[in-house]
Amino acid sequence: MKTMNCFYYFKEKARSRGHKSAPELRNPINKSENSGTDSGGAVINSTGSEISPRNIIDLYEEKVAKLRAFSFSELRIATNDFSRQFKIGEGGFGCVYKGKIKDVDDHGDHLVVAVKKLNKDGFQGHKQWLAEVQFLGVVEHPNLVKLIGYCAVDGERGIQRLLVYEYMPNQSLEDHLFNKAYPTLPWETRMQIILGAARGLAYLHEELEVQVIFRDFKTSNVLLDEDFQAKLSDFGLAREGPTLGRSHVSTAVVGTYGYAAPDYIETGHLTSKSDVWSFGVVLYEILSGRRSMDRSRPKSEHILLDWVKQFPTDSKKFTSIMDPRLESLYSVNAARKIAKLAESCLVKSSKERPKMSEVVEKLQRIIKTTNDGSPGDTSSSPIENKVGESKKAEKVGATESSRRRLAHLAKLGEQVEGLGRRKFLIMQKAKVAT
Repeated sequence: MKTMNCFYYFKEKARSRGHKSAPELRNPINKSENSGTDSGGAVINSTGSEISPRNIIDLYEEKVAKLRAFSFSELRIATNDFSRQFKIGEGGFGCVYKGKIKDVDDHGDHLVVAVKKLNKDGFQGHKQWLAEVQFLGVVEHPNLVKLIGYCAVDGERGIQRLLVYEYMPNQSLEDHLFNKAYPTLPWETRMQIILGAARGLAYLHEELEVQVIFRDFKTSNVLLDEDFQAKLSDFGLAREGPTLGRSHVSTAVVGTYGYAAPDYIETGHLTSKSDVWSFGVVLYEILSGRRSMDRSRPKSEHILLDWVKQFPTDSKKFTSIMDPRLESLYSVNAARKIAKLAESCLVKSSKERPKMSEVVEKLQRIIKTTNDGSPGDTSSSPIENKVGESKKAEKVGATESSRRRLAHLAKLGEQVEGLGRRKFLIMQKAKVAT
């Protein structure tokens, strides 16, 4: 959970004092922010069906009883007084610590959790903390991180805002893609992760009674459980989608440079297709092993989306964009299809981008085709050079066979003494060479 480069930050003073059993929610969306239609006058529905008159607050009030209200002292004990040794991440919200809490069954068992503590001087404040409770208190999906509870205390020592999540032992997708201290993320695992992330977004966009726009989809917000299943986290910037009769939500532009859709940056018009753009960027990060923006590289390679344009998906140069850490252990055919899917997510017109449910279907087909394909499909050589691949495979196979035979002969040669042993090996090597 690295520091998030937001387009803005704000300061908000507390308006009330005293501990609350549950966060008191106020709708952060002004009626004026839901106004407007696109140039074509189109109306975007939340879920593809008739939009519910209820909003996220209504849904939250139904489910708030499922969340645990922790005291500050409980979480301080759980994290050893927020010890640096327990710190596992840091972002715009503040620091995240690993901790242990008593299980709700009270059988003496402990549950490992992640505790996020608001940094009062950080980019994000009470409004983002409230959004996290609001949205994660409502959503429930295998590919979304589970919120266990919260802590909200206004006391003599100031305001304390904390969130308690399920613990994700394999950290984030960002860590595994870009941190060389981590082992290389295999191709199959990358496909599993990105499919899970797509399912999470599709659920938010199309399967809830109220549409949720994530608004900050990026690799650091894709966490990984013990089985490397992806779970979206950090809902501090999430927003409700447009209401009936509206095409978008008008908001201040927030997010992370390199991931935010250009149409959203230019107009402040937020739709679910803004998330689709961000997903397209992450697809290219999955393929290339490069960050969306990386100023440590040559100037022409700073912006990933500009750099990959030099290597069209149907060209022989395409494999130049692939992550060298994969060492050719991937399907070129599948990689091309993933790149084409990314391009469809990155089209200029937001209305022409696919829905996330469509992205999920395409990813499933690509993965199934790859799994059903022949072993030769994992070669990184261009598809057009299949004849050359065959000859190369024969040569490699012959070399490996020769090595195995020599090793076997060497073992037999241990039984031959003196000059006779040397003569024996020389003769056998000559046979292998012929």
